[in-house]
This record gives sequence, structure tokens and C-alpha cells, in this order.
Amino acid sequence: MSISASEIGDARAAEVRVTDDELIVGLQDARTISVPLGWYPRLLHGTPAERAGWRLIGGGTGVHWDELDEDISVAGLLAGRASVETQESLGRWLASRA
Repeated sequence: MSISASEIGDARAAEVRVTDDELIVGLQDARTISVPLGWYPRLLHGTPAERAGWRLIGGGTGVHWDELDEDISVAGLLAGRASVETQESLGRWLASRA
């Protein structure tokens, strides 16, 4: 099944769940997207409490985690895009958490 550009642009998150292995986003139209948590290293390295601290942004077009300084768009999830953060940036962020 393919997804049209308008379906990607119109998709809105309604609910988010993060397990030890997956990021799971429920959309307003009843679809569910799940991706490996390893796609988003900041979530992977976050504590369960930090992972639970999400909020919807842009009317549900994205999800933000304040404590992890992470933003993930629904369009990116639907397009199958993982984080593009560099190893250098991630390393600095991890060092700041120590």
C-alpha cells in the first residue's frame, strides 16, 4: 500500500507510546505507526519517565519531548525516516547527561 503526499501531510498524531523497543504513534484517523526505538537515539537513551514526557506539537503534526530535546514529525514517520542527528551531536548530548 502506498501513501500519497496529501495523506502524509494531513496525518495527525493523537497518542504516543514508547516501549523499550518501539515508538508507537496512534493517528487521529485510527492508523498506528510503529518504528524501532533505535531510529531515535535520544529516545533510546532516555529513561522511561523522559520517554513518557511527550506532547503533541503543530496540532498533532509532530511530537516533542522537552527533557530529551527531541522532535519527530508524523510525516517523517510515515515516510520511514529515522533520526538524522550526527554521531558528534549525539555524543555531546550524551556527555551533557552524565
